[in-house]
Order: sequence, then structure tokens, then C-alpha cells
Amino acid sequence: MASKLLRAVILGPPGSGKGTVCQRIAENFGFQHLSSGHFLRENIKANTESCPPSATFQRPSSEYQIAPGIFSCSYYHKVGDMAKQYIEKGLLVPDHVITRLMLSELENRRDQHWLLDGFPRTLVQAEALDKLCDLDLVITLNIPFETLKDRLSRRWIHPPSGRVYNLDFNPPHVHGIDDVTGEPLVQQEDDKPEAVAARLRQYKDVAKPVIELYKSRGVLHQFSGTETNKIWPYVYTLFSNKITPIQSKEAY
Repeated sequence: MASKLLRAVILGPPGSGKGTVCQRIAENFGFQHLSSGHFLRENIKANTESCPPSATFQRPSSEYQIAPGIFSCSYYHKVGDMAKQYIEKGLLVPDHVITRLMLSELENRRDQHWLLDGFPRTLVQAEALDKLCDLDLVITLNIPFETLKDRLSRRWIHPPSGRVYNLDFNPPHVHGIDDVTGEPLVQQEDDKPEAVAARLRQYKDVAKPVIELYKSRGVLHQFSGTETNKIWPYVYTLFSNKITPIQSKEAY
């Protein structure tokens, strides 16, 4: 079994069940579930990240370059402010913003097993992660298009927390209302049927080189199916071969 800290990543299109699988891995094996979406929401909510004028960081762009590969932090707003500007316009958060946020979080978790969810999303992000650590496991969920389309069209969320409900297999106790806060749920514009196909095509185009990178390194494990509960036992077995479970709970 593992005598070193394990670093893992989960890949999958919107609606593939990544969040559910991550939660089960965390519960069964003691991994820290590190979701890029969660950290973005936290930064937007708190608008925190000190950025002294003298600070510098690396990012994949020539804009604001003050030395080869080095850029001045003083040119930027807080991560939360930057991310919010893109999200409010319905745009993906750029590589340099999400990379800066996630690498900072990982620096604080060098003594923990962790599982990344939502990062790296692009090849640029994957190459940035390479500079921090080597990955032990990358799992990717392959779900048929029709299944994804149906799941997304039935998905409602609580935006402040990121809690996700599905009207078929994880409905709220009261229709349209968040179980925890009692606040209204919403359906995202890009979860509506007319937007799903374009969203899934975009994911496929961006994720393909990332998947090929990890496949070439021999750390990629692919799982296919239409039901998370049927995929989960295989994921459980994979992780059990790497690390001793903290509880035996193969199926749900």
C-alpha cells in the first residue's frame, strides 16, 4: 500500500458525476477533495488574496512581463475579482487565473493526499501543475452524450454554495429550494438543452490533449458507463490497490 502521499486528478465532462465520485473517494480513502469551482466561489465571496506590489508570479502570457516568464502581481486585481469578471460574462476563467489560484491552494497541502476536480482543465494548466508535482492517478469518466444531456437538463444548482441537485436521482426536499439554506435553486443557462451540445463539444476539444498527455505517462484510468453506482466499484478497486481504505464502503 501507499507509503507516500498520493496525488490524483479526476476528469470528465459536465454532468459526468465527478462530484459524486470525488465525494466517495474522499470519504473512503481520506483524500482532500480540491474543487476548482469551490475555490473560485470562495474567492469571489471573500475577495481575498494578498498581492503586495513587489510580488511576482509566473503565467502563460507575455502581457505585463517584467522578466522572462515573470510578471508583476501589482497589475492584477484579487483572484476573486478577476474570476468574477469572466464568470458574469459567461466566459471560462482564463488559465493564468485558475492556475494561480489552484497552485496556491496545493502549496498549502503538501502533507495531504489530494484529489483535484476541475483542474487541470487545459494543457497549459496541466503543464503548470507538472512544475509542482508528479501525479499518481488520473481517472476520466466517459459517459454517453445522451446520458449527459439528460442529466444536465435535469440539474439545478444553489449558486452560493455550488450544491447540485438532479430532479431524477438527487432531488431537493422541496422543489426549487435548497435543502440547507431554503434559498431558491436555479438552472444554469449552459445546462439548458440548447446549450448542452456546444458545452460538451468544447469540453471534448479542450480535454483531449490533457487526456492524451496523462495516457502517454501511464497514469490514466478510464471508466465508462451510464450510472455512477455501477462505475464506482471499479474506481474503489483502483484506489484500494494504491492506498488502504479508511472505511469499507464499496457500493452505495
